[in-house]
Amino acid sequence: MRLGLDRVRYEVTVYFRQGDTIFFTFLFPVVMLGIFSVAFQGLGKVGVAADGSGGITQAAYYLPGMIAAGILLSGVQNLAVDIAMEKSDGTLKRLGGTPLPVVSYFIGKMGQVIVTSILQIILLLLVARLAFDVALPTDPALWLRFAWVYLLGIVTSAVLGIALSSVPRTGRSATAVIIPIVLVLQFISGVYLAFNLLPEWLRNIASVFPLKWIAQGMRSVFLPAGFESQEPSGSWQLGWLAVVLGIWLVAGLIACRLTFRWIRKDR
Repeated sequence: MRLGLDRVRYEVTVYFRQGDTIFFTFLFPVVMLGIFSVAFQGLGKVGVAADGSGGITQAAYYLPGMIAAGILLSGVQNLAVDIAMEKSDGTLKRLGGTPLPVVSYFIGKMGQVIVTSILQIILLLLVARLAFDVALPTDPALWLRFAWVYLLGIVTSAVLGIALSSVPRTGRSATAVIIPIVLVLQFISGVYLAFNLLPEWLRNIASVFPLKWIAQGMRSVFLPAGFESQEPSGSWQLGWLAVVLGIWLVAGLIACRLTFRWIRKDR
């Protein structure tokens, strides 16, 4: 545990020293929230009643999706690319020759993901509240729901990122392999496009993957209760959210156990 906590400090320090990582994983959801909020504000409020009352701003509507995207970027994209690079440049091979336990190495990685994703969410909420006047939830039960959806989502994403790190054959190809996967999932999972507007067959595909459920869970926290009826199922399906993410978490742990090596097996 002591070595793992030391690794957390090291990993967080290294993370914030990489300009490309900061922009494409840490600041990217914040930038996208600003772009969508400004670009679509001319369309008026979302969810306006027939009499012209109610509705929420574009910034409020896109906030849950950007939080979900940030969780995916911090866990899957960040760890998959980072670990693939460390395998390729020999970092993991050198660590394998030290007394550092594998568990301590992963405590460092998981800790970095949790710390940076929490900071990212705080920044998102501050920008949404201060720059776009988004009303945040006041009900403690909603924040409790946010906590368990976040924890289950970030741990699942991190585990899947570790498992995916074994897919790229070289560190140089890691971004080319991982980023398209993450980008496609964002477009089909209700992050950039309203999920209920997608064709049913595409919604069915997205429902297999974790991001759709993380985004839906975040919508249940940050959107008014009336938006629940706009979901394709007519409800937030929080029970199914826990089941699907739990299955992906277990599958990811099994994949990590079977595939992770300090060095590539084909070398």
